[in-house]
Amino acid sequence: MKNWFRAAMAIFWKDILLETRTKDMLLAILIFSILVIVIFNFAISPTPKMIGFVAPGILWVAFILGGMFGLTRSFGLEREGGALKGLLLAPVGRDAIFYGKMAAMFTLMMVVEVIVFPVFAVLFNLSLWIPWLIPVAALTTLGIATIGTVFSAIAMNTRAREIMFPLLFLPVAIPTIIAAVETSGVAIRGVELAEMSRWIPFMGAIDAVFLVICPVAFNLIIED
Repeated sequence: MKNWFRAAMAIFWKDILLETRTKDMLLAILIFSILVIVIFNFAISPTPKMIGFVAPGILWVAFILGGMFGLTRSFGLEREGGALKGLLLAPVGRDAIFYGKMAAMFTLMMVVEVIVFPVFAVLFNLSLWIPWLIPVAALTTLGIATIGTVFSAIAMNTRAREIMFPLLFLPVAIPTIIAAVETSGVAIRGVELAEMSRWIPFMGAIDAVFLVICPVAFNLIIED
């Protein structure tokens, strides 16, 4: 177990250090997410009464579309640099590789969300401190990173991975996205917080299922 944890952490730190040096993925996600929010702000101009219903959808559309840029390249760098074979030959379990990659993507997406949300809040005249959004963002991002890591491994073996990845990823991620939008709406409106007792466990259950199924699927995919 100790060796497994060390292997997963080594892969995690490798991806984080690589991204801090290049910043290619982080900047792409960040810039795209902010652009989506700015465009929606000028296109819709929602009234104060509409904010609580429209803003959650805009927020998660920006995060999901931006996150797909990073998720698409989750295994792209290993494949392009020929490092994937070396990674697979390492004496570690395939699930350690999966969890290391997933944790790195989760961390990068959370960093982007922390940076982007203040911009979103200012543009849509929302409070900068909405505590209930923290668990919602963490659970949603965990689910997105888990699903995305698997489909990134599938898409990397295709020529048009930038096209194939969204086609594979979005249908499976729909329950997580819907739950994120609904729960974020409740958090932003600040009313009917009892709804959280229904959505938060639902999101946790989805994440738990993906955290069990996705490593198994990843092991089968990567062997092929």
